[in-house]
Amino acid sequence: MKNVLIFPAGSEIGLELNRSLKHSMHFNLIGASSVDDHSKFAFKNYVSGVPFVNTDEFIPHINKLIKEHSIDYIFPAHDSVVVELSKAFSENRLDCPVITSKYEVADLCRSKKRTYDLFKDTITTPKQFKYEDIKNEDFPLFVKPDIGQGSKGACKVKDIEELDYCLSKDSSLLILELLPGKEYTIDCFTNHRGELLFANGRTRNRISNGISVNAIAAEDSRFQEIALKINNTLEFQGMWFFQVKEDSKGSLSLLEISPRVAGTMGYHRSKGQNLPLLALFDKQNIDVSIIENNYHLEMDRALSNKYKIDFKFNHVYIDLDDTIVIDNRVNPEVIGLVYQFKSQNKKVNLITAHKESYNENTIEFLQKCFIDPKIFDKIIDVRLSESKSTYIKEDDAIFIDDSFAKRKEVSSNKNIPVFDVSEISVLQEL
Repeated sequence: MKNVLIFPAGSEIGLELNRSLKHSMHFNLIGASSVDDHSKFAFKNYVSGVPFVNTDEFIPHINKLIKEHSIDYIFPAHDSVVVELSKAFSENRLDCPVITSKYEVADLCRSKKRTYDLFKDTITTPKQFKYEDIKNEDFPLFVKPDIGQGSKGACKVKDIEELDYCLSKDSSLLILELLPGKEYTIDCFTNHRGELLFANGRTRNRISNGISVNAIAAEDSRFQEIALKINNTLEFQGMWFFQVKEDSKGSLSLLEISPRVAGTMGYHRSKGQNLPLLALFDKQNIDVSIIENNYHLEMDRALSNKYKIDFKFNHVYIDLDDTIVIDNRVNPEVIGLVYQFKSQNKKVNLITAHKESYNENTIEFLQKCFIDPKIFDKIIDVRLSESKSTYIKEDDAIFIDDSFAKRKEVSSNKNIPVFDVSEISVLQEL
């Protein structure tokens, strides 16, 4: 397996890289952050305390991690990190390759003004205004930083007073025409031969903190045309993306280009295109190809939960009816948890009153539900009137049951952790 360092691991980009690569048998991930954040919960292997990217200590510390963890590749997960790592590698100051395009590409794409100036004769870009040339009829306008991400520092201004206020905070803001139409992201992939293998668009239906959190596929022949023009001008390798937005007449203007994973690039991963995984193979000069599943997909994102617990257990006692099986259907989350426990060498015991409740043999019922009874270390049939705690002998045990009364009885008599089905997500993280 190749060892891959992801930094900063807690950005939306870093978390998407984790989702894309954590199940691969070819790559072992190490997440790294400057300060502890959600990546501490999301990554199996995690290190903190990395100096910030704008400090002199950053590259020496990264090289130290490369040596300590035998890192083969680094995946940058922030625009500034893309630039700094690619620059260090180009100057032979970094001890392993970076999964991105060349430094010259990363550096140019970091500046929106330089990007617009490069492409203004081949691709429509937003009209840029000089302050002294602005007329009242030009408003409303849009201002944003030349170097920035996630819509930070960007805003619509309706008159000269609002513009003056924004410029008083940051005099370097770009002053641009306001584009009122729909906005799209086009995720792309270019192989090590410079061939554009993939350029598919998605909508940005809802934005949170500058990040698209709802997306569906968007098809427009202009996306491919723009992608080819960009690809023929800049020397990309691996995944990259660009964003466009419609003006009042429906024409598309280029907003930005970035030679990295987009935070919502997981939309296309869910349709069969795992671009970060392909990028790692492509970096090794392995020929890759794209598979696209032909179905409609809408992606919506929200906060997700991860957990860490401070107790250890080796024995599990779990109920059957309304826990593993609900309305004669296996609950896939719960049965998956059983398999997880078995893979962790925990003893899993089924404790159920099914036989008395339904006058049915428990083993036969399991088989009817396509559950192999041998997955359980013990199958304990209890009477409805019995206390389940009577059968729990170990102190390092947990109890899972849909019944509050049963959980309360076990908790009171055995003083072990008890869980409802709705609470098992904490156990899935172990």
